[in-house]
Formats: sequence, structure tokens, C-alpha cells
Amino acid sequence: MAAADRFYIATPIFYVNDVPHIGHAYTEVAADVLARWHRQSGVDTWSLTGTDEHGQKILRTAVANGVTPQEWADKLVDSAWKPLLDTIDIANDDFIRTTEPRHEKVVQQ
Repeated sequence: MAAADRFYIATPIFYVNDVPHIGHAYTEVAADVLARWHRQSGVDTWSLTGTDEHGQKILRTAVANGVTPQEWADKLVDSAWKPLLDTIDIANDDFIRTTEPRHEKVVQQ
């Protein structure tokens, strides 16, 4: 398949220091519209979104809430980030979390 027959789009990977806001939803919708348009045009399309679960923002928020950064990330991804995608009907192909072993393995290579 020629490169012109493929389209890849990724959103930023969002910090999970808080729940998503309208700007996050806007970004997801914009990426989703492009992905759907390419799919409907017959182009092999891959759409990726996800969360960045490392950094000082996440650490500070987790400590302020009396949990570990991983516990905080798990809570917000399950209760807010993934439900947002369902609510606004985003058709992404993958959701990456920077704490997943598959992500950690690749970035350490």
C-alpha cells in the first residue's frame, strides 16, 4: 500500500492531573473528524489518543489527594478520560497510557 493510501493522526497525549475540559474534547473531535473523513474516502487510517501519566503535575495532584500517581492516573482514566471518548463518540483505534508496559518498553529502546 502506498503512503498516499495511509493516514495516521494522533492527538497530544493529555496529562491526567485533572478531568478533561472542553479543550480536550475539541482536540479529540477535530482529530476524529479527520480520521473519519479519510476512512470514508477509502484511506487506511489509524487514530491514536491517550494520556501522559508522568510528570510533576500528576505527582503533585496525586500527593494532594493522598494516593500514588498510578492510583490517580487509573482513577481519572477510568472515570473521566475514557468515558469522555465514549460520550462524544470518538472512534480512535488505540488509547495509549504512558504507564503501560508496551509504551515503557518502546520509549526505553
